Amino acid sequence: MTYAKQSAPAAERNAGPILAVLERVLPGDGLVLEVASGTGQHAAFMAAALPAVTWQPSDVDPAALDSIAAWVADAKLSNLRPPIALDVTAEPWPIAAAAAVVCINMLHIAPWPAALALLRGAARVLGRSGRLYTYGPYRIGGSFTAPSNVAFDESLRRRNPTWGVRDIRDLEAAATAAGLALAEVVPMPANNHSLIFTPLDRG
Repeated sequence: MTYAKQSAPAAERNAGPILAVLERVLPGDGLVLEVASGTGQHAAFMAAALPAVTWQPSDVDPAALDSIAAWVADAKLSNLRPPIALDVTAEPWPIAAAAAVVCINMLHIAPWPAALALLRGAARVLGRSGRLYTYGPYRIGGSFTAPSNVAFDESLRRRNPTWGVRDIRDLEAAATAAGLALAEVVPMPANNHSLIFTPLDRG
């Protein structure tokens, strides 16, 4: 079967910096669920660089799932699973447990309820030592980190009024309500940030 393989220049550029953070914060083994895998480039790249974990890509878009399947087929990695359809707002998720959840460049191109659903879903599937990793552009304390992010936010909202660059303080509050704590904020190239969330100890 022939799949429509896609690629994105941004995924090529940010894969290395993202990997540097993941190597430090991910559990040493177990299943990593990638939400909104997009083209599939990151899945193939990360699975090759992190052979001790099993990488499970997913997406809600059929075209993305086809592209991911093509990257998986070409990669031929034993620790890279075929993609699964996953809508963060549809409960329960098709994966019941994971050592980590990774979500790259989704929160600004999805409605706010999808961000809330991601946080709730991650809290459900992660064990006590699990990690949720998100990456993208964010506002900090209500302020944009660069003029380019202001313009980006405006362009997003013109395309869809429910999209936009999210504020870290809003995500932190929503994460706490879902049962997660914002453990670390890592500045990244091109005015992006990595956010690492851990399960709250509920006693």
